Amino acid sequence: MIVASLRGGELIVVDRLREMVRLAAGLTSARNLTPEVQLRALECLERFGQRVRDMPPGTVRAVGTNTLRAARNAQSFLIMAEQALGHPIEVISGIEEARLTYLGVAQSLAANGRRRLVMDIGGGSTEFIIGVDNTPRDKESLRLGCVSLSSTHFGDGKITSKRFRRAVLHAEQELEPIEHAFNRDHWDEAVGSSGTLRVVQRIIQAAGWSRDGITPEGLNRLADAMLTAGHVDRLALPELSLERRPIIVGGVAIVHAAFNVLRIPLMKVADGALREGLLYDLLGRLFDDDVRSRSVSALAARYHVDAVHAGRVRDTARHLFEQWPWTGAVDRDVARLWLDWAAELHEIGLDIAHSQYQKHGAYIAANADLAGFSRHEQNILAALIRAHRRKFQPKSFRELPAPWNEAGKILAVILRLAVVLNRSRHNVPPPTTLERHGNTIALRFPEGWINDHPLTSADLEQEAEYLRGADLVLTFT
Repeated sequence: MIVASLRGGELIVVDRLREMVRLAAGLTSARNLTPEVQLRALECLERFGQRVRDMPPGTVRAVGTNTLRAARNAQSFLIMAEQALGHPIEVISGIEEARLTYLGVAQSLAANGRRRLVMDIGGGSTEFIIGVDNTPRDKESLRLGCVSLSSTHFGDGKITSKRFRRAVLHAEQELEPIEHAFNRDHWDEAVGSSGTLRVVQRIIQAAGWSRDGITPEGLNRLADAMLTAGHVDRLALPELSLERRPIIVGGVAIVHAAFNVLRIPLMKVADGALREGLLYDLLGRLFDDDVRSRSVSALAARYHVDAVHAGRVRDTARHLFEQWPWTGAVDRDVARLWLDWAAELHEIGLDIAHSQYQKHGAYIAANADLAGFSRHEQNILAALIRAHRRKFQPKSFRELPAPWNEAGKILAVILRLAVVLNRSRHNVPPPTTLERHGNTIALRFPEGWINDHPLTSADLEQEAEYLRGADLVLTFT
């Protein structure tokens, strides 16, 4: 965990806390987290929570990565984890993890215009990114981590040449699909990130096997030293802590495989990583440079959304939202932002097929790689898009965790009304007054307008029928 303060436009780290939980080691073959590893993680989060629990909402970002992506019981664990920490915890995709890692690395290095390969080894996954300065270009996440590989090939602690070769081959097989896009022909310098690569570099340099960074020769000598030891308990290497001993062999096998497959001649390790990337991404959200808005615009363009029509729907939704008596745990400005995004993307499914396009759009929103969005956030976006037309099914929002199970339903109703009022696709609807009293929503139009627009009247009557299924009464005059 990193705690930082913004001073003079720069982030200044004021505190760092680190504990090795090794969540991936507690993932069973049935893909459930064991009670033991859950307890270890919750105790860690409880201690971290003492430092950040009183910080204002929105100033703390906590994320889960590969193990929580894979665990079947992740949701029940996350409920306890958020209580222990005192703040929400997001589960992010591998591609989003790669983006944030690159952002953290880039902020710790000087811009030089060169193409960088960034490699980050985690407990259950390894990320590879090629980018220039602050901009990631190609991102990949492999289900290959130092904890998982160590457990598979060195679970009892024994280190033999046969096991090490198998571990390296295992890693090379995982790397094979990305070899063409990430090999030496596509970048100018290689940069490492994460504790595993940092420790590998320190060991190699402290032992005198390399003067500058990680080299193939240094890696070979490190592997020989591990084989000579024969067991993780007998690893007496400089800069290697007791807590990292059980997982270092798997980490070294991954580094070996990457150097072999991607033809890496030298790798230097940067100070920045995922945590620093989260800090800078959070800073962007706080100062109106939210990468999620750019992702929404890019997705709309990719699926050829009618931007003019989407803009009209967004403006109408905003007008109705401002009149809604908003209460609840979701901040009003945050809710408005989600309504904007849903309005911009509500027709992305049309690029696939008109029939039930709301379902196609929801699938895209839930499964696309959207920079800045967590899985939970993409599910919110998908639920809003799915609910913007046809039969209104509140159960899709009941599946969202609080407070979005209630806030999402309200935003969906507002979006639906905005879509109905813009169904003609060319006439801007008139100023509309919205009032809500209990379960009744009343719309009032300028005198005589609704009589002059019978199609809109018919659409609103149909919408009233749809909303009746959600115990809502829509009236209009």
